[in-house]
Amino acid sequence: MTKRRIPKLMGAAEIQARLGYSRQWTASLINRKGFPEPVEELVMGRIWLASDVEEWIGLHRAELAEESESE
Repeated sequence: MTKRRIPKLMGAAEIQARLGYSRQWTASLINRKGFPEPVEELVMGRIWLASDVEEWIGLHRAELAEESESE
């Protein structure tokens, strides 16, 4: 049997925690043009591939990307 690889996902709450922003600021950010498109929308809300969010952080919030790499 082949093991299925499940990608890491993030919802708005995980993005908020990762960036350290308020809920309102995070909501504004994820609705902006240029933020990665969610991969799906569930009843509980939109979800993103964590790799897409981390790539965006690396391009737009470099100080947070460096922080993540050292953890």
